[in-house]
Amino acid sequence: MIESLLVANRGEIARRIIRTAKRLGIRAIAVYSEADADLPFVAEADEAVLIGPPNPALSYRNTEAILAAAKSTGAQAIHPGYGFLSENAEFARTVEASGLIWVGPDADAITAMGDKINARNLMAAAGVPVAPGTTDPAADLDAAVSAAAEIGYPVMVKAAAGGGGMGMGVAIDEAALRTEYDKVRAFAERMFGDGSVLIERYFPRVRHVEVQILGLADGRVVALGERECSVQRRNQKLVEESPSPAVSPELRSRLLAAAVRAGEAVDYRNAGTVECLFDPATEDFFFLEMNTRLQVEHPVTEYVYGIDLVEEQLRVASGLAPTFDPDALTPGGHAMEMRINAEDPKRFLPGPGVIRTWVEPAGEGVRVDSGYTEGNTVTPFYDSLLAKLIITGATRAEVLDRARDAVAAFQIEGPKNNVPFFAELLTNEEFRSGTYDTAIVSRMR
Repeated sequence: MIESLLVANRGEIARRIIRTAKRLGIRAIAVYSEADADLPFVAEADEAVLIGPPNPALSYRNTEAILAAAKSTGAQAIHPGYGFLSENAEFARTVEASGLIWVGPDADAITAMGDKINARNLMAAAGVPVAPGTTDPAADLDAAVSAAAEIGYPVMVKAAAGGGGMGMGVAIDEAALRTEYDKVRAFAERMFGDGSVLIERYFPRVRHVEVQILGLADGRVVALGERECSVQRRNQKLVEESPSPAVSPELRSRLLAAAVRAGEAVDYRNAGTVECLFDPATEDFFFLEMNTRLQVEHPVTEYVYGIDLVEEQLRVASGLAPTFDPDALTPGGHAMEMRINAEDPKRFLPGPGVIRTWVEPAGEGVRVDSGYTEGNTVTPFYDSLLAKLIITGATRAEVLDRARDAVAAFQIEGPKNNVPFFAELLTNEEFRSGTYDTAIVSRMR
């Protein structure tokens, strides 16, 4: 097993990784920016290194500073968490070239799945269903218009190099496409340094379902069930649950088999997620993208399968067998995660500030993975995620009841936060019935 681990991230995911590392007797090393010096993850690490100013480009995305910290502390491995450098193939290659262990899939797999068009083509060749769309980038507006006419409106305009719901727009006709194409292309060039655009059929009433996969050290790929991720604002997830209330046993079998094929197509190792769109009316599903990292919502899978996914990541990276029997996976119970963000609960606009009050709920089936505590300052430099409220139980009905009580008990004063939104959601009949889709939040507003 790895003996020392540098966590190249911050906030709740850094605390989450550090917690497992310390339980396993692994020396945990944190890196932090000047803005994060007082956050809990810095104090909880065995060692912490200041790597730069608040600007993430000069700190958490600063590969030279992170590698220098690894060298100065004698770290054996680097865990990137999610976001920042977690899906940066060049960084993964550099880490390994430096003689360190990269806790994640290899750089070739990251590269293969990082471009949406390339990923679509790979998945189609592997027998994974994909939505009608372009097999090459739409080189210009005329090409986009021609492709959309062939695919049929409405269409989704996507940044080929994007991910996590960023760089996307919907066009219901040619006029809208002309606007969205220029907008998405400009965004993609600014954010990803790649203006390639994909045109894909848009399905207005669908669910977003994903499958957790784990590529084992022995070369096998296993699927650890599905997660329902359809509660979203601006294509960004707010709630995830497992199992999905919309997935039948027959559909689950097809979904998991397709996800395994997706992983096998790129010789996948470590944790990853195969994201799909699912049409409840037809029970058809389509490959959306593959996230080559640990997901924010991994705790719901941990409960249902009774494993620690960070531990499994570390075992794979160390060349060790998993803690579970891959041939005898036995899921059970239900889990739900709510992303507690520093944002207005109505318009979902960021609202940083000093946390004057922070009281986490507790009790049976309640877990809080937080990045902050009372007295900390939520700055505008990073993602608005404050904490993840994870609720577990024997049934979905039990989880919904526990979630309602936990949300009522969660007290945050200072920065704006979306706790009131979850109180509203948990009384929404569409959500409680389990029949919701990706447009539920817009219907609530």
